[in-house]
Amino acid sequence: MLPFSPPHIDQKIIDEVIDTLKSGWITTGPKTKLFEKKITAYCGHQSTLCLNSATAGLEIMLRWFGVKEGDEVILPAYTYSATANVIMHCGAKPVFVDIGDDFNIDENEVRKAITSNTKVIMPVDFAGYPCNYDELNSIVNFPEIKSKFTANTDIQKTLGRILILSDAAHSFGANYNGKKTGALTDVSVFSFHAVKNLTTAEGGAIALNLPEPFNNEEVYKHLCIKTLHGQNKDALAKTIPGNWKYDIVEAGYKMNMTDIMASIGLVELSRYDSESLKRRKEIFDAYSIALSKYNWAIIPEYQNDKKETSYHLFALRIKDATEQQRDQIIAKIFEKQVSVNVHFIPVPMMSFYIGKGYDINNYPNTIAQYQNEISLPVYVDLTNENIQTVLDAVINSVKEIIALTAL
Repeated sequence: MLPFSPPHIDQKIIDEVIDTLKSGWITTGPKTKLFEKKITAYCGHQSTLCLNSATAGLEIMLRWFGVKEGDEVILPAYTYSATANVIMHCGAKPVFVDIGDDFNIDENEVRKAITSNTKVIMPVDFAGYPCNYDELNSIVNFPEIKSKFTANTDIQKTLGRILILSDAAHSFGANYNGKKTGALTDVSVFSFHAVKNLTTAEGGAIALNLPEPFNNEEVYKHLCIKTLHGQNKDALAKTIPGNWKYDIVEAGYKMNMTDIMASIGLVELSRYDSESLKRRKEIFDAYSIALSKYNWAIIPEYQNDKKETSYHLFALRIKDATEQQRDQIIAKIFEKQVSVNVHFIPVPMMSFYIGKGYDINNYPNTIAQYQNEISLPVYVDLTNENIQTVLDAVINSVKEIIALTAL
């Protein structure tokens, strides 16, 4: 079976992990701190905090901003459950809005959804393609929108407007107007999960890019405490002779990244542009060229004059296919020993959120795009022969189910 998205583990990574194991630093230490600095340099934002997951990063930023019961956070209906779950954890209300044809949040729907209770907008860079950040950044600064904002904490008063917290789990290395994801809005959160372009097995990072008068380095230091049980010194700081004594200054959380994880990330980052993104783009281009010959294939947008994706997911859509037909096509593809996926089942379709009163029918473009989407394999070790295997399986499976003919 051709896998969907296996991690790329080679001898360089193995050697770096062994070096970490031998170093005596297997939890948060020098390699995690180095990884943070290299991410900051690569992306061009102000400061980076590495954590054990992107989910942890999203939740801790909501809590840092003071999001609580009675508050609202706007997010796309088309996303993974983590984006919504962290809002629920804070006691706030997820306010879902519909998406555009590029699978990303529709900024016009965002504007309509803003109320005096809105504290945060959480756009999601679906498949690695950046959202329309010029428009989103403008919306929160419109005088009529800022006048609605009710600040309940000192941090909220300092910002003086709705926070944009980007779920950039898919988009590490993407470009928008000449800038990389991480430097596109107030705060962005990356995922380094096993299936992501750049992996640390598990893990994530917060890219801090807050405007003045915020000091992003001071925010970073505060978050280091908040994500390590409220402890004012980590293990690395306590290695200084005589510096063993520490204090707990708040009831914090346990969210830190380990040096074992960071060592994988350091290798991956060192070759990210030259190998990972390069190969992923080649795969996207091969799929796009081959499938564009068929009138049933809706090719995902992944580059224009403003944006370039991180080439994380190739979200093919089957024109006019019903959800049942899409599922039958997927079953046929698997019969041909090729793994594919669907990204995502929209959150308002999940039992928990249905129980909270959400209805997927309120998001027509979300349901329309979900019903005929199939994600194709994209990873560095996918060979040209593998690509052809995928294409043959997809094309033949579509023909078997809906009997459409190539143009």
